Amino acid sequence: MGNKDHEGKFLASSRRFMFATGIEGSYPTIQLPNGETRRMDEFEKCGHYKRWREDFQLVKELGIEFLRYGPPYFSTHTGPGKYDWSFADETFQALRALEITPIADLCHFGVPDWVGGFQNPAWPGLFAEYARAFAERFPWVHLYTPVNEITVAARFSAQYGWWNERLASDRAYVTATKHLCMANELAEEEILKVQAKATFIQSETTEYYHAADPDRKDRADFLNSLRFLALDLTYGNPVNADVYEYLMDNGMTREEYHWFRDHHSKTRSIMGNDYYVPNEHLVQSNGDVTKSGEIFGYYVITKEYYERYRLPVMHTETNIMDAEYAPKWLLKQWTNMHRLKLEGVPILGFTWYSLIDQVDWDSALREDNGRVNPLGLADLNRHIRPVGHAYKDLIKQWREILPTESFSLRLAY
Repeated sequence: MGNKDHEGKFLASSRRFMFATGIEGSYPTIQLPNGETRRMDEFEKCGHYKRWREDFQLVKELGIEFLRYGPPYFSTHTGPGKYDWSFADETFQALRALEITPIADLCHFGVPDWVGGFQNPAWPGLFAEYARAFAERFPWVHLYTPVNEITVAARFSAQYGWWNERLASDRAYVTATKHLCMANELAEEEILKVQAKATFIQSETTEYYHAADPDRKDRADFLNSLRFLALDLTYGNPVNADVYEYLMDNGMTREEYHWFRDHHSKTRSIMGNDYYVPNEHLVQSNGDVTKSGEIFGYYVITKEYYERYRLPVMHTETNIMDAEYAPKWLLKQWTNMHRLKLEGVPILGFTWYSLIDQVDWDSALREDNGRVNPLGLADLNRHIRPVGHAYKDLIKQWREILPTESFSLRLAY
């Protein structure tokens, strides 16, 4: 199949609503109780390296046309200007042959060992070179998530002390966020030099902080401003005064802040919103922040994000750690999303994440227990779960009546 034929089929499929899933490909490093550092490679844990052909066939069987997927960055980028494309060549060629449109996920919570971590100021430029090399090797790929969930990557690596550099300070968090956002923007610039029709779907956690009592309202208000930081920097959006002071107090310079105003690809962007039950938080009377459970839900929170950025939206992740309840959760997320679309929010796609069950996400990958989490459309034996059948039926019912002409026009210019 020639590039031109594939592009034509891609543009035709893009007129449809983007029903998607993803193959969970996280790979942060953690430290075990004995001091050993270990890579938590979800492709390995879930058997994807050996069973990727079955996984892609599952995507087809479920009637899904879009797949959030990328090569393992940590093992593909072997050194400055050096790449091992062997696994990517096999898998992306297969996706193309199967006419599954990838949303290329280039960095998912970790970096190669030789990079060190997200504190490394040289990493954004190195990652941009990698992104360009990927785009040159796979010129038919049009959709990208250069850096997945910047807020989560920075928070878990540099504020909570869980992953990668395992730091726990506001200064480290600001540095990680700055470098992740710079890497994302530089990667987009390099991709566009190769693929002028590229569109960027910035999958990002969408959150809310509730105050347990009036005395905690100011703290909740600040955290509700800070939750936008990664997207504000990514889209060159002004932050408020409190967040600006926080950035200046924790190592960002005025020149770095202004850099983001001048380096963004907002006009090529779709805002990806991820929503899970733990995305809502409660600022307790003693100042601690805990999980509140679902209070507002996807509809209310996504509407806030849309009103802030006024970009086309894609629902890019959801699941729930309860296989029995999962079909009802799917329906709830779908109806929330569909209500927003009926009210005029330009929502272009919906995603159940992920295709197959995950391993050790019950500890946020902090522990290497080998515990299977029933989050997928299929289990690790590649048997479709009830939520998978429900999603297949939903796609069949809605596919032909949710056109997204604005998306096809976006890709056509």
